[in-house]
Formats: sequence, structure tokens, C-alpha cells
Amino acid sequence: MNDTIILLTNTVNDFLAIRSQPVNWDTRPLPGKWSNKEIIGHLIDSAQINLQRFIRCTYEEGFKLTYEQDAWVVVQRYQDTDINDLLDLWTLLNRQIIRVLENYPADRLNTRCNISKQEPNLQTVEWLANDYVEHLKHHLKQIK
Repeated sequence: MNDTIILLTNTVNDFLAIRSQPVNWDTRPLPGKWSNKEIIGHLIDSAQINLQRFIRCTYEEGFKLTYEQDAWVVVQRYQDTDINDLLDLWTLLNRQIIRVLENYPADRLNTRCNISKQEPNLQTVEWLANDYVEHLKHHLKQIK
């Protein structure tokens, strides 16, 4: 878990340097594709869901927690939100995830929750943390 925490911390810190670079946050690359602003919004949603998973796994097992990523991006109107507000929220959520993971009870790292909308797909906290960071890195690479 320590490697995952370090990787998450470095990923967040490295990405925050983008604030000093010019980025087109509003334009969608193609119809039906997310703008860079909406990608950050999606990452906010992912952070919120995963933070809840991490917290609930400290005292609960086997619960189901999923979300409809496209609907959430639309409903929360990320495209119409100030990018600085989105980046601040994204940063705070990730810092909270880091705090939770740094203090995670070792005896709960193999606790599982269901992340699937259909067939049960039980994953451990350790797997969820690694997957969260990989998902985050994947989307951050899309932002130019």
C-alpha cells in the first residue's frame, strides 16, 4: 500500500503543475467526448466514490457502490463550472484519500466491496487503491 500512496501523492503533485500551463479546458475533442474540464469532473466523481469505498471497507464488507459516470458528469454540470473550483475540489478529495490510505488498518486491506453494476465483482481495498491510481493516471494523460 505504501507504494500506491507514494504514487498517488506524486501523481497529484505532478498534475498540479498544470495550473501554470495553458490548457484548453472547455473544448470537446469530438461530439460525445468529454472536455478536459469534464475529465476532471469525472475524476472528482471517481475520487468521491472510491473515498466512500475506502471508508466503508474499514467497517463493512461486501457492499455495492457504483455510479453512472456519464450521467454524473452531465448532472453536476462540470462543463459550466470554473476550472479552479474543479481543480481545488479534485485536489482536496485526493489529499483526503491519501490521508485515509496512510492510516488504513492493515487487517482491513483484504476487505472486499462489489464494484459491478451487474454480476458481483468483489475487489479488495488494496486492489481498489491500485486501480484508482491507474485510472487517475490514464485520464490525466488525456489532458493537454
